[in-house]
Amino acid sequence: MQLPLKEAWTRILDDARREVPEKDFKAWVESAKPVSLENDRLVLGVPDEFAVRWNEEKNATLFRRLAERALGRPVAVVFEVDADRLQRPQMDFFVAPPQPQASGSGSGGPNPSAQPLNERYTFANFVIGKSNELAAAAAHAVAEAPGKLYNPLFIYGATGLGKTHLMQAIGHTVTRRSPSLRVLYVGAEQFINEVIESIHSRTMPELRRRYRNEVDLFLVDDVHFLEGKEATQEEFFHTFNTLYEAKKQIILTSDRPPKEMPGLEARLVSRFEWGMVADVGQPDLEHRIAILRKKQEQDHLETTIPDEVLGFIAEYVHSNVRELEGCIIKLLLYASLRHREITIDLAREALADKIRPGQEQATAQPKLTPTIDKVQDVVARRWGVTPEGLRSKARIKTLTVPRQIAMYLAREVLQMQLVEIGQAFGGRDHSTVIHSVDKVQRQIQRDRQFRERVESARQELYAP
Repeated sequence: MQLPLKEAWTRILDDARREVPEKDFKAWVESAKPVSLENDRLVLGVPDEFAVRWNEEKNATLFRRLAERALGRPVAVVFEVDADRLQRPQMDFFVAPPQPQASGSGSGGPNPSAQPLNERYTFANFVIGKSNELAAAAAHAVAEAPGKLYNPLFIYGATGLGKTHLMQAIGHTVTRRSPSLRVLYVGAEQFINEVIESIHSRTMPELRRRYRNEVDLFLVDDVHFLEGKEATQEEFFHTFNTLYEAKKQIILTSDRPPKEMPGLEARLVSRFEWGMVADVGQPDLEHRIAILRKKQEQDHLETTIPDEVLGFIAEYVHSNVRELEGCIIKLLLYASLRHREITIDLAREALADKIRPGQEQATAQPKLTPTIDKVQDVVARRWGVTPEGLRSKARIKTLTVPRQIAMYLAREVLQMQLVEIGQAFGGRDHSTVIHSVDKVQRQIQRDRQFRERVESARQELYAP
C-alpha cells in the first residue's frame, strides 16, 4: 500500500529536521512543498529558479535518501518552481520594473535617501561558483525570511565580484513578494554625506526618521568607508541598533571582513558579526566561463561570440566579474568598428591591454604555487635588501617599502591570512599588515612605474 503524499512528506521533514542544521532546514528544506508522487517520482515545489538550482546541486541526495526511507523504495526527486510562485510578477532586466517598487518605497511614498536598485541584479542573473556559493546561499535565505535567519548579513570581497548584485537581488525578491515592505539601499558614502549635511543644517531628527522609522530592509554598500568617521559611526551604531531591535533585516557589503577594519569602533565590528559574515572570492576558470556564457545568453550573443572566444577571455582575464563583462563590451565594439567577425585572433587584438606580455605562453604551462619564502626572496633581490631583513623586526627606512610590497604580494598572490602574513614578517600584528597592503594598493593606482615594478615581481613568482 502506497503511503499518501502528505504523510510521506511529514516523515521526510521530521527526518530532515534531525539531520540538517536548523538554519539550513528553514532556508532550504522547510520552504519546499510536495507537489506530486507518481511512478516513483517525487516532485517538490520550491520558491524560485535559484532554489531549484541550489537544491539540485546541494540537497538532491539528501531528499532522495529521506524519501526512500519514508516510502520504503527508491524514488527520483525533482525540483520545480512552485506553480503559485510562477503566477507572481517576475523581475526581468529587459523590462523596466514599476518605479515605486524598484526603489523599495512601499506604500508610504519614496524615501528621499533611497537609491534605485539595478534591474539586472537579480538572483536569476547571478552565476554561482565555488568562490561565492556561501554568500549566495545566505543571500537567498535572507530573501526568503528577512530579519529571521542571518541578521545582519555581511558580504565582503574585492571590487567587482558580485557583492552589490547579491545585496540588490535580496531587495528585488523581497519587494516582489511584499510590495509594501520599504527597502532602503544606500552607499556608505551617501550616509556619511547626509549625516554631515544634517549636522550643518540641524535636521538630524529628519535623518533619523528616514533611516530608523521608514525602513524594513536596510541595504548599505561599502561600509568600510565608515572607518575613521567617528560622528557618522555613532549615528550608524544607533541606526543599526534601532533596526535590529525592530527585527528589520540589515545587509552590508565591504571590501574586507569586519575584523580587518581597524578604523571601525569595536562595538560596530561586534554587531557586524552578529549574523552571517560571508565572502566572495575571485572566480576560477570554470566559473569565469559560466559568467561569460550567462552574459552571452542575456544579451543574445550566442551567434555573435563563439564559445572558444569566451574560453580565451576566461583564461586570460582573472580579476573580477566586472572586468570580464567589460571585455565582452570592448570586443563587440572593436569588431563593429573593424567590420570583422569575432575570433580568437580578433579577441587577442582587442584585449591586448588585458593580456600581459608572455601570459599566453605562461598559461600553457601549469603554474607552480609560490611560497612565502619565494615572495620574500624575489622582493628582497629586486629591492636590494635581504630576505632576513624583511623577516626581522627592524624598522629602518630601506626595509619599509620592500616589506610592504612583500606583504601585499603575500595577500594578493598567496591569499594568506593577515595573522599568517604578520608572523612571516617578524611577528607584526594584523593592523600593520592592513596598513602595508592598503599603502601599496594606493601607490599602484597613482604610480605607473611602481605598478610595473610590483607586477614584474609578481610574474617572477611563477617562474620555474
